[in-house]
Amino acid sequence: MDFFVLGLLEAVLDGQLIKLGGIREQTILAMLLLEPARTAGMARLVESLYGDSPPPTARSQVQICVSALRRLFAAQGLQDLITTQSQRYTLQVPYEQIDAYRFQRLLDQARSARDAGRGNEAVRHYRAGLALWRGPALEGIDSKLVQAMAGRLAEDRVTGNEECIEQELALGRHHRLVGELTALTAAHPLRERLRGQLMLALYRSGRRAEALQVFENTKKVMLDELGLEPNAALQQLERQILRWDPALEPRRTATVTPAARVRSAPMMLPTDIADFTGREGEVETIRELLLLGTSGTTRAVPIIVLVGNPGIGKTTIAVHVSHSVAAQFPDGRLFADLHGGVSQPVGPMQVLERFLRVMGVPGDALPATLDERAETYRALLCTGRTLVLLDDVRSENEVLPMLPGSSDSAVVVTSRSRLAGLPGAIHVSLGTFRPEQSIELLSKIVGEERVAAEPEAAEELAALCGQLPLALRIAGVRLAARSHWTVGQLVDRLRDETRRLDELKHGEMGIRASISLTYETVGEEARRLFRRLAILDTQVFSGWVAAALLDRPLAEALDLLDDLIDAQLVESVGDGRGAQSQYRFHDLIRVFAREHLAAEEPPAERRAALARVLGGLLSLADAAHRRKHGGHSVHIRSRALCWQLPEGLADQLVAAPMSWYERERAPLVTGIRQAAQAGFADLCWGLAISAVTLFESSVYLDDWRETHQIALEVTRQADDKRGQAAMLYSTGSLHLTEQRFDDARRAFESAVKLFEEVGDEQGTALVIRNLGVVDRLAGRLADAVVRHERALALFRGLGEPIAVAYVLNDLAELKLEIGDFAAARSLLAEALRLSAEGGNRRMQAQVLHRLGHAHLKAAEPVRAVRSFEESLAIVRDIGDVVGESYARYGIGVALLRTGDPAAAGRALRGALSLAGVAHARHAEARILVGLGELAMRAGRPREAVRPLKEALAHFRMMDVPMHEARALLMLSGAHRAQGEDQPARDALDAAMSLAAKLDPWLGDRPTAQIEEMLGAGNPYFP
Repeated sequence: MDFFVLGLLEAVLDGQLIKLGGIREQTILAMLLLEPARTAGMARLVESLYGDSPPPTARSQVQICVSALRRLFAAQGLQDLITTQSQRYTLQVPYEQIDAYRFQRLLDQARSARDAGRGNEAVRHYRAGLALWRGPALEGIDSKLVQAMAGRLAEDRVTGNEECIEQELALGRHHRLVGELTALTAAHPLRERLRGQLMLALYRSGRRAEALQVFENTKKVMLDELGLEPNAALQQLERQILRWDPALEPRRTATVTPAARVRSAPMMLPTDIADFTGREGEVETIRELLLLGTSGTTRAVPIIVLVGNPGIGKTTIAVHVSHSVAAQFPDGRLFADLHGGVSQPVGPMQVLERFLRVMGVPGDALPATLDERAETYRALLCTGRTLVLLDDVRSENEVLPMLPGSSDSAVVVTSRSRLAGLPGAIHVSLGTFRPEQSIELLSKIVGEERVAAEPEAAEELAALCGQLPLALRIAGVRLAARSHWTVGQLVDRLRDETRRLDELKHGEMGIRASISLTYETVGEEARRLFRRLAILDTQVFSGWVAAALLDRPLAEALDLLDDLIDAQLVESVGDGRGAQSQYRFHDLIRVFAREHLAAEEPPAERRAALARVLGGLLSLADAAHRRKHGGHSVHIRSRALCWQLPEGLADQLVAAPMSWYERERAPLVTGIRQAAQAGFADLCWGLAISAVTLFESSVYLDDWRETHQIALEVTRQADDKRGQAAMLYSTGSLHLTEQRFDDARRAFESAVKLFEEVGDEQGTALVIRNLGVVDRLAGRLADAVVRHERALALFRGLGEPIAVAYVLNDLAELKLEIGDFAAARSLLAEALRLSAEGGNRRMQAQVLHRLGHAHLKAAEPVRAVRSFEESLAIVRDIGDVVGESYARYGIGVALLRTGDPAAAGRALRGALSLAGVAHARHAEARILVGLGELAMRAGRPREAVRPLKEALAHFRMMDVPMHEARALLMLSGAHRAQGEDQPARDALDAAMSLAAKLDPWLGDRPTAQIEEMLGAGNPYFP
């Protein structure tokens, strides 16, 4: 059986197309086809079907899908096509029977032919591989995991197209490529390589004006989409087209150099690295840049500057790439190590002396001055192609005298600084290895069998080395020298951070020595900042933190931070600019910084610096809360002293409050832990409650829970009763979000006692309001009304308009429960006015949502749609995913009542998807009931049963009897519509039994009235 994934998923046996079942079966099959070794574990298969929110039955559902596929294949005489071993499934299909693998094999053959100079053969293989594509890979399967795998195939397809066209252009086939390239650039407008190929094909076809127009179109697209100019190669191509550069015409490249000349050229490169690993992308980029001069497409000398952290492998990659392009520089390869990390580095005078001597200048003819040596050096290089590698350069001034005068030569520089002053230099920043590259390097040094025997220990070893090539090499050499050690033994030694840098030393190689060389090159104040940055436990930090740590003006602190960045001791991360910039340490550099922190910074100064940072973070969190909620929301704040940021900076940082919260999520969580460890109780619980704005809106419930447990414990140790009350109140709100209503009630009741004990009326009112919410959800409506009225009185007395609006909104919901629509609308009108005046958009959205509910209750669905849409616009704008799922749900139900079931279905399904993403079980259950109503109104009661039963399971788990009773009433109706009398009676009896347990005002009424009031025939849930 042959399988096809390069388009719609298909299977063909003996020329016949085989039906592959439903979308879930196709998703499982796609995973088995594309996973390595055609083997997938249960976790991966569950993720492919359900993403991050699998239902409890996920594993059994996967097993059902696999069984269905087995039956399907068995029916074709292929009984053992899928085998099982330890919860892993394997598809027993040879690679050659899967089109994706045939495509990859053809690409490999094409590249081998290309590298061997067999252009026509390469094109044949490329075209054969590209012809296998029938459309987007795995089209129609919307699993995120499957589409991620399909995306890799799509990238290979485009890359294959580019490589094939490159070969065909070299073969002079430009005329036939214009149409294909026009279509490809339209499909991939940001692929600059394709744009350049189209420009070249048009130019060679005599269509120069069109080629230039392609460049203008490209520039507009790049600026509009990315805010970037086209890359240097495209800009250079445009200049060549403008001046009719002969180099653009098809030509044969000379490949033979006289042997005598090769032998006489200076060959100073160090030996290539035998176990060179990874860096494929960087190697290819540097190669292309170096060869610009040899291709005649540039007038300037190509200068490539490799920068990165100490130990990142700058020299290794520079030497390796230099060897890979050596044949293109037959007139010599010069090398010099300038020792930029030592106090007395090698200067350009000394380097030029060595270069001139090796190029044949006798000692007595060497010029006396630097300028004269540079002139002689340039004169000797002007007629040939020479590669110059300058290693470990400290400054631009060391490089400038050693730049060739001809673009036929090229220069590679490695440096611990960016050398931004080198004109025309292209900087290549080197990052750490990916985990698989780290394992590959360890395997080459230690031995594959030894690493494969302890895969988990090897992965941890790579992580403890920070995926840093030098650290990995040292670790590997130590293991290779100690054949009796296990990988796990070295891991155990490295786990102790205080000894890690001691362990990462072998002979002359050492991480501490490498970092220390750089550390000593920066000034004392920059070193102080470097040490104090190690106070923070967070991986990433913002620029203002430097000012807080030093207690100095922001501009001065940022200048010192820039010094550390230039020295590669700290690196910039993310795409933020200005005030939004963020930075981080490499893990091993952090260990080095902590050693110096402990040795050189007094404990009292460390503690004061930490307090300033945490105080600044609390100040920003409060500002972000005010910005998000309009500045007038009721918010319990701690009385901790805050470090004040410079005027205007806080406003810049929290201008988009939710973006700030997301960016600072890790610093907030780690800051709460550090505040607890330091005994800063006020700062700890103040940060915890301020971070709830993020935790609630973005559904980071684990962060919410963990930080509040930490803060509650530290407030108890400090006997801070107000802090305890605040944490219990916020923890109760977390339990409400999780629909753990009994836990919420207990937390709120404890909080009320503590707030009353310390005389905090605002805190008391907030908790009483939430207790009223718990009462309402439990069906105790009379108790809920009493609590809300008490909270309302307290807030009115405190003069808190937004808090009043919240309570009015809740009271309106209670009025709707008992059918008092007029009172509900009056309360909502006042709530909407107060929230608008206070600028609290979230409150406005909630009131509009409740107003939509009121319109539904009053049989005004068109007005309901408008209210829900207004609410949706707000929650989308403020990034409230849970609120968006509720708003879409309301729109769906309202559209259903207007008689538009198709639009209602789309809205409800969209709402269900959002609720699943947000893990909002309560919303999910209510939406499922809406889908049940949709099926009932369409005359398909059988389809209504499944979502209604799922909703019931949610409501029972959450202990929400009112909603459970309503769902039971609708389920009873679904069974009755199918003629299933006994299930209908059972569901109705269960609903009545629940109703009898609710408040007396409901339980004492006749059955018909209970049905009406619970919503039989009108199941929209508030």
